[in-house]
Amino acid sequence: MSGKLCLKDVKKSFNGRVVVDVGDVTFGNHRIEGLIGPNGAGKTTMMKLITRRLKADCGVITYMRDGFDDVVVNPHEMEDMARMGLVRTNQIIHDFASLTIRESLLLSLATDHHEKFYKIFNDKQLRKETEKEIEWYLDYFYFEDPNGHALSGGEKKLLDIIRCLVLKPNFLLMDEPTAGLPEDVTIKVMELMKKKAQDENISVLIVEHDLDLIWNLCEYVHFMAEGQVMIQGTPEEIRANDIVAEKYMGAAVC
Repeated sequence: MSGKLCLKDVKKSFNGRVVVDVGDVTFGNHRIEGLIGPNGAGKTTMMKLITRRLKADCGVITYMRDGFDDVVVNPHEMEDMARMGLVRTNQIIHDFASLTIRESLLLSLATDHHEKFYKIFNDKQLRKETEKEIEWYLDYFYFEDPNGHALSGGEKKLLDIIRCLVLKPNFLLMDEPTAGLPEDVTIKVMELMKKKAQDENISVLIVEHDLDLIWNLCEYVHFMAEGQVMIQGTPEEIRANDIVAEKYMGAAVC
């Protein structure tokens, strides 16, 4: 079940400086899309507005899913959107240092009925239902000690991605998901995203500075600068655009 996001007249300012100013943009018309642009373009801020980690100053964000009524994101809280399948990986990982890798994955599945979230660790039925899936991810991605703690930045990054996937999202926002990962692990992450998009019909939007990854993986690309989504098109169209080259790639036109 795929999802779409429509942003209409969405703005966000900090201390009088406009960081996001999006007139009319839709994400999710293609299975895997990219969002690129220079540092400070407003990409991460826009993703926080979509997931309700930040509140927009004005405008409407609408989340659409096959088989469900459209949802106006603005009145909802971040956890509401996650329960509706709109999930985001983190650019900077904030983890529970006291939890093991397995415990961290299990915690991500806590629901409303786990009034005291730590009770999830004693939920034998949930452990039984999720054990096979969690084991698959732990086998697919190598962890030094799955029963221990995620120590390296790479392991924490992978753990964050898996936490999002076990939630079975309809729309997955990925904020620099492969930053700091070795090339072979990056390839495994991207192969998995292709498989999820194809087999489970997940919509994926990736914010990345690794342009080779964007060109090779994404079906459609949005270019953002100065708070605005300025240009949209296929990877070939974006690569050939003079404005993108000038504002982002400089002399290093691909």
